[in-house]
Amino acid sequence: MRDLPTKYEPQAIEAYWYDYWLKHNLFHSEPDSRTPYTIVIPPPNVTGILHMGHMLNNTIQDVLVRRARMRGFNACWVPGTDHASIATEAKVVAKLKEEGIDKHSLTREQFLQHAWEWKEKHGGIILKQLRRLGASCDWQRTAFTMDEVCSESVIKVFVDLYNKGFIYKGVRMVNWDCQARTAVSDEEVVHREEPGKFYYIRYRFASGDGHLLIATTRPETIMGDVAVCVNPHDTRYTHLHGKRVIVPLVNREVPIITDEAVDMSLGTGVLKITPAHAVDDYVIGQKYGLESIDVFNPDGTIAPAGQVYVGKDRFEARTLAVKDLYAQGLVEKEESIVHSLGYSERTNSVIEPKLSMQWFLKMEQLAAPALKAVLDEEVKLIPQKFVNTYRHWMENVRDWCLSRQLWWGHRIPAWYTQDGKVVVAENEELAIEKARELTGNPSLTVADLRQDEDVLDTWFSSWLWPIELFDGIRHPHNPEIEYYYPTNDLVTAPEILFFWVARMIIAGYEYRHARPFNHVYLTGIVRDQQRRKMSKSLGNSPDPIALMDKYGADGVRMGMLLCSNAGNDLLFEESLTEQGRNFCNKVWNAFRLVQGWTADPKLEQSEPTGYAVALFTARLNEALVAIDRHFEEYRISEALLEAYRLFWDDFSGWLLEMVKPTDGKRIDQATLSQIQELFDRQLAVLHPFMPFITEELWHHLGNGRETKSLMVSDMPKAGLADPALLAEFEALKNVVGNIRSLRQSKGLSPKEPLNLLYRGELPLSPASLILAQRLSNVGNATPCQEAPAQAAPFITGGCEFFIPLEGLMAADEAKAKVLKELEYAEGFRNLTLKKLGNERFMSNAPSSVVEAERKKLADAEAKIEALKKQLGEA
Repeated sequence: MRDLPTKYEPQAIEAYWYDYWLKHNLFHSEPDSRTPYTIVIPPPNVTGILHMGHMLNNTIQDVLVRRARMRGFNACWVPGTDHASIATEAKVVAKLKEEGIDKHSLTREQFLQHAWEWKEKHGGIILKQLRRLGASCDWQRTAFTMDEVCSESVIKVFVDLYNKGFIYKGVRMVNWDCQARTAVSDEEVVHREEPGKFYYIRYRFASGDGHLLIATTRPETIMGDVAVCVNPHDTRYTHLHGKRVIVPLVNREVPIITDEAVDMSLGTGVLKITPAHAVDDYVIGQKYGLESIDVFNPDGTIAPAGQVYVGKDRFEARTLAVKDLYAQGLVEKEESIVHSLGYSERTNSVIEPKLSMQWFLKMEQLAAPALKAVLDEEVKLIPQKFVNTYRHWMENVRDWCLSRQLWWGHRIPAWYTQDGKVVVAENEELAIEKARELTGNPSLTVADLRQDEDVLDTWFSSWLWPIELFDGIRHPHNPEIEYYYPTNDLVTAPEILFFWVARMIIAGYEYRHARPFNHVYLTGIVRDQQRRKMSKSLGNSPDPIALMDKYGADGVRMGMLLCSNAGNDLLFEESLTEQGRNFCNKVWNAFRLVQGWTADPKLEQSEPTGYAVALFTARLNEALVAIDRHFEEYRISEALLEAYRLFWDDFSGWLLEMVKPTDGKRIDQATLSQIQELFDRQLAVLHPFMPFITEELWHHLGNGRETKSLMVSDMPKAGLADPALLAEFEALKNVVGNIRSLRQSKGLSPKEPLNLLYRGELPLSPASLILAQRLSNVGNATPCQEAPAQAAPFITGGCEFFIPLEGLMAADEAKAKVLKELEYAEGFRNLTLKKLGNERFMSNAPSSVVEAERKKLADAEAKIEALKKQLGEA
């Protein structure tokens, strides 16, 4: 074993221990007789690099996995990446552009060769970065959504759902990303409130003089107008029903129709109907059998069908249209407004509603079992507040647009004959067989078929993630899927609750007839102190690797977990990771202190020292029960806080002070062994949260252990938390704390011995009283019948204590100091009351922080009461 450095330097140990864990294959899992504990990683995009959201999510997963492993479960955490069709294709297109290559000058096969080369070079970066964090993933199981198992599974499921009648192809209104030139799902559209304009345009009557005034925000779509519509109950326009107007710019004559869907209060109450470019217009167009004129090319430029501004970008066309409408005297006024605009999450391009031929999956019937599972708590969402959100989404589910107009991804397994017939099959050979049967032509060859050019939505592969990782689609009864499925916990972000989590639940019931996981832990969003979501574009997100370089992985993990409750946003600041590093230093220095003690075999353990160990052991058992309860209820932050306080306050602040040898004397062997055992148990408790430092110290604490690693040792189990011992420990801390506070307030040196008088039933045993005297430098502790004339009082456990002040300082000086201390205590109380009365603080702060503030208030009130008694005011 290496020598223990004087100073804690995380970089010196983190790489060493991670390599050690890998070398001994400690992350790998195979089915055996143990109970499995399984987590599948939310696969980050293959384009991705580590950000603060990944840090939080994967730290929580690692804590759960490491703890399960130490509790005897066969823990399996499966890593992997998502091929991310839109994002990856955009990266490759950008790379090619830098090299002077246009994507559309390449064949599909040539482009895919570039894409695979890019993936091999950049695709594993984020997984390597997770190793820095300490992620104990089973790297031998690393998957990719376009590897052989996943790809074959996706195609098999598509064919199966098509054959069951759930998948169909049709023309529908979709969200169109003009930059990526593909449809995107509703969930991949980000809506932003932005300034815009209503242009009030005159549509002249076809019969002669006069016009109808229509307000629009999108003059560039006027060329696609096929009707104008008013509400049948709008008396302003009753006389115009059935009349006709002329569409500006293209001079098309169109009818005035009526429909109750028109909002009479919006604009002028007249709606121009452009079925190819607005969802509501599309619905009305379908209802009345209107023509659809698509005036946009896939890249957002004006198509020939627009007749004017052909080839111009849609936003340039808007400017030109407004200019021309003014020139023709058709603009009555402009009005500034604020409206919601949809942006593509992947390319940040303004979304264009567009009629498009796409593949869809019917969702209503498939979603029913998945909705029931969550409502019946067969799948539990944590926190439960997200159940209503989930229910709303699932009760209003719409058909899923599966196709994307890209080359990178799973190509849709549909083939077309020369006369337009379609066959869906798992591969080309089966497609030819089906086509021959369909057409009655046994001589058909591959050359007679054309495969669909589109690929599947990326989520159509990741919705199978918990099943395909164990090859449960291709081989539904293989030993691994039977053993590891359903998984235990899924840790993910609320924003993908519907388009990933819900869909995995749907797939689970469709293909395994069982839930895919038991619990879904929904993390909060990592935000800055201004409550802005951390992002590169805002420049408010620190580099996780740089943070780990500065504070160590354990320090960063601790800092993030100390204030991250499920479902609540984490307001991150760097001081949190500094706090985590400081705790690591505390553990390191406490260990060095204990390791520096030398046992004297001739010494026997004193009764007070043995009692100190008993008091802390009761507190340890109490903490272990609380930590278990917190984990059962997925309060991971509270579990960490309990372990943190146990070590920092009770162990380092109290027990080590009570038992440490004084004046250079040696310690007895019994006490040293007990302290080392208690240290050992706390290292095990802390290991899931801070794996590197605990592994290092665990090996130093027990050279020659039979177990290879702390991570596969046993998690301590709680013993009896004797209530009497717990109460006595608190009473001891209270007595010592009051005496120490008195010294501070009176300006008395810790070295100046004091006497202690008490009246009433003493809440301390003789051994505890000796410990209290030792910790507070009290010489005599004796009972009394009357309160001394000049003494500082306090109450603990119903017993009155007095510190005689006579001879220590003058009465006037003592009173002045008490008054000053009272002023400070009252000011502190008022500040705490103000904080607890702040509605924003109470609604946003973690429960543990609120509870800490309430404890501060109670302590301040008790101190004020004691000081007033001392002054004779109470």
